[in-house]
Amino acid sequence: MEGMTEINGSMPDWEKRFRAPRVSLPDWAEDAPDRALFVSNATGTYELYAWDRATGEQRQATDRPTGTTDGVLSLDGEWIWWFSDTDGDEFGVWMRQPFGGQQSADEPAAPGLDPSYPAGLALGRDGTAVVGRSTDEDGSTLHVVRPGEAPQEIYRHRESAGVGDLSYDGSLLAIEHTEHGDAMHSALRVLRLDGSVVAELDDTAGGTRELGLEVLGFAPVEGDSRLLVGHQRRGRWEPVVWNPLTGEETELAIDLPGDVSAEWYPDGSGLLIVHSFEARGELWRYDFTKSALVQIETPAGSVSGATARPDGTIEYLWSSAARPSEVRSTAGGVVLDAPGFAAPPSVPVEDAWVEGPGGRVHALVQRPAGEGPFPTVFEIHGGPTWHDSDAFAAGPAAWVDHGYAVVRVNYRGSTGYGREWTDALKHRVGLIELEDIAAVREWAVSSGLADPAKLVLAGGSWGGYLTLLGVGTQPDAWAVGLAAVPVADYVTAYHDEMEALKAMDRTLLGGTPEEVPERFEASSPLTYVDAVRAPVYISAGLNDPRCPIQQVENYVERLAARGAVHEVYRYDAGHGSLVVEERIKQVRLELDFAGRHLR
Repeated sequence: MEGMTEINGSMPDWEKRFRAPRVSLPDWAEDAPDRALFVSNATGTYELYAWDRATGEQRQATDRPTGTTDGVLSLDGEWIWWFSDTDGDEFGVWMRQPFGGQQSADEPAAPGLDPSYPAGLALGRDGTAVVGRSTDEDGSTLHVVRPGEAPQEIYRHRESAGVGDLSYDGSLLAIEHTEHGDAMHSALRVLRLDGSVVAELDDTAGGTRELGLEVLGFAPVEGDSRLLVGHQRRGRWEPVVWNPLTGEETELAIDLPGDVSAEWYPDGSGLLIVHSFEARGELWRYDFTKSALVQIETPAGSVSGATARPDGTIEYLWSSAARPSEVRSTAGGVVLDAPGFAAPPSVPVEDAWVEGPGGRVHALVQRPAGEGPFPTVFEIHGGPTWHDSDAFAAGPAAWVDHGYAVVRVNYRGSTGYGREWTDALKHRVGLIELEDIAAVREWAVSSGLADPAKLVLAGGSWGGYLTLLGVGTQPDAWAVGLAAVPVADYVTAYHDEMEALKAMDRTLLGGTPEEVPERFEASSPLTYVDAVRAPVYISAGLNDPRCPIQQVENYVERLAARGAVHEVYRYDAGHGSLVVEERIKQVRLELDFAGRHLR
């Protein structure tokens, strides 16, 4: 511990935020609530940990060079299921080990199923599992796996589909599918485990309406076949209760702005409501008997996950931009402490609302000490169906520590601002988001926050894509571009990426590169590579199935051919890294690149 104290004392705060041990919200076994599973970076790599809450014993369940984060407990708490891929490529099989066993006891959880991309998993009380698979060859397939029996395929379709949930008695399976061809708006189907159809719920009207549904879970009570469903019928995500056996739908009196998700209380008496609005989160309880909402007190900030325990208490993962994440309980205090030192705090965010071409754009701003204008990093989120929030993030905090202002823009296409805002991202993909980013950039400069000569466009995944597209289509606006795991050549990316993302791109752009070549060309950073003037830094995972390496190499070759200033860092992982030291290395490279070129 003395050595750790010495290292901790000499370590800069920005590195401490990455290295400080952290934990996820624990998942617990429905029929054995003292058995829990969580993710932690305590060893320097994000791995799964088993936690016996009755004894307090914790043990590391997985240990792989590239990390492991996808895992679930069986309902009886006897087994840990975890997804095993190769070097972060997201293509693999489900493994399992006894909750009280050792890593050496790992065994294939669904023998007979070939490797695939995962498409959901549901576990039953009798040992039955339903495994969703996605491959380029087969599209989406769903399989029933019973102990001692060969897997039985019960569903197959070329478009994206996935496992939702099993009913309490295991007789009903809810799935999400996009057979109508719109990968952004799923329909629901309830099946028997022989594949026969029980009921359908489709708000897309065969694909003519852009209204989606999502499975939130069957009632956790014996004899109750009700299914909690998320819908967009009023222009935002909110829950409804649907009984697939009778067709009855029960509307809920939840009149909250922004998006609303929910899960059942363990006794089925109410719903735990997770409310997201304007980049903040809060919790409520919905009582069925009173048809009433009661707010659950939480600090201002973001709630990244929450669960209702059998005793009625709520455990939730909370943070703000200024304060690191904690697993808290409404019973008081912190539920699960990460071992080791705490992450240093950062600065709070300020809200900026800017008029853009499609309506008011919300941006989150963090300022360093001193007076502006500052060199400013526009840190653009991925997704695109995601949003930045008032939550703790080590990356933006590192820039603030080095004297940069950080601006994060929830452009059109982001979630959390209503269905129309999210669904505005169609056909002119990338260009729409950059219009909103440009409006916020103009505000940042005119308000005195940002130095117009020192503007950095940065982001990962979809944010990396927007970075490369931005430095090409807005070459006079940006002094530096920093793109992590980006789409760089949209046509090649489409042909090389996983099947589920092909379906998403067909929805966003209205077809394949062969069907709508002009749209792919207009939205591809490669189209504008010869216009790039800013120095560009790119980091890419060699095993990335989402933004594959070859399309990045195509873009880099074009930069190199014209002698453009650029640097490329390639690393042996997938779409990002679960290894803390690798994450620190990448941020250090970005800080160095920006510092050298902004002087």
